Amino acid sequence: MVDRREALKLALAGAAALTAPAALAQTAKPRTRIVFLGTKGGPRVENGPSNPANLVMVNDTPFVIDCGMGVSRQLVSAGVPLSSLKYIFISHHHSDHNLEYGNLVYNAWATGLSTPIQSFGPKGIEAMTNTYWELNKFDVETRIEDEGRPDPRKLLIAKDVTEDGVVLQTQDVKVTAFRTPHPPITDNFAYKFETPDGIIVFSSDTNYNPKLAEFAKGADVLVHEALHLPWVDRLVARVKNGATLKKHLLESHTTAEDVGRIADAAGVKVLVMSHLVPGDLDVTDEDWTNEAKKNFKDRIIVARDLKQLALPV
Repeated sequence: MVDRREALKLALAGAAALTAPAALAQTAKPRTRIVFLGTKGGPRVENGPSNPANLVMVNDTPFVIDCGMGVSRQLVSAGVPLSSLKYIFISHHHSDHNLEYGNLVYNAWATGLSTPIQSFGPKGIEAMTNTYWELNKFDVETRIEDEGRPDPRKLLIAKDVTEDGVVLQTQDVKVTAFRTPHPPITDNFAYKFETPDGIIVFSSDTNYNPKLAEFAKGADVLVHEALHLPWVDRLVARVKNGATLKKHLLESHTTAEDVGRIADAAGVKVLVMSHLVPGDLDVTDEDWTNEAKKNFKDRIIVARDLKQLALPV
């Protein structure tokens, strides 16, 4: 005969057996995920959100998209060892997208990087890479000799992207570039990541471009820059070059309402708004989504620093 104490043990064991698979499912690390490293658009560095950068992780391989100031620290905060860095993609040569490019690689090297990194970006990324190493020649050569480190200049392989098309194909991921206008910049690329768990498109900075919807057609996730139009006047009122800045913002970026229009035309499952302008004023998630919802009725996410999205969605 089973006494009450034994009955209680059996009941608890049975409950644990029923809940264990669910608990494991909740803690299992997804094979493919996006980490929004820096979500504030623009070059100013402040106490709030970090400057633009994103991360795609596939089978523990990191793909970094853009290198705004703070990207190294944000990767560390996301639990990604800098020495595991493999691929970097620069969308265009505005400073809030490339300013920490060289330093990210250097920081990875300082933490033990010994394997190659491939970087891709518009014309100029190869020259920028060479100039960075020339700028830091004394330090690099001193540390190679004094600390026994490998030569990082041989590890970083940069490639200029000059036209639309596939720029990288690995066993797990295919990356395709698509030119989109960001006046006055024309060498500016959106990137599509085709992964085992779904398709992710990063818009880059761009003005309203219906052709981007064609590029993103059927994607699972569209990560698109966004401008909150009602707040533009308040934003530019804080700076001396307000009139010129306002003209740039309106001509070179996409309003949240039009971002919804692009997502709807592309038929994506999830729209993520990032590279938020303004990104440091009191614009709520509801403010952002209400604008996009005017044209897109499916799932909308407002990116915040270190927020993650697992695929499949």
